[in-house]
Amino acid sequence: MITKDMILGDILSVKTDAAEILMGCGMHCIGCPSSQMESLEDACMVHGLPVDEVLQKLNQ
Repeated sequence: MITKDMILGDILSVKTDAAEILMGCGMHCIGCPSSQMESLEDACMVHGLPVDEVLQKLNQ
């Protein structure tokens, strides 16, 4: 299960379709070096995305 405190780089390595889901939500900086150190919650905050909705999509 993906949680809001997981690092984006870790999410991308454990869920094969995570990049597609995150980009579909409007998070287009998946390849950014910051993504290797930034939590999902932090990334959502920076992009103005509701973390709970993104989590729901990632955990389907």
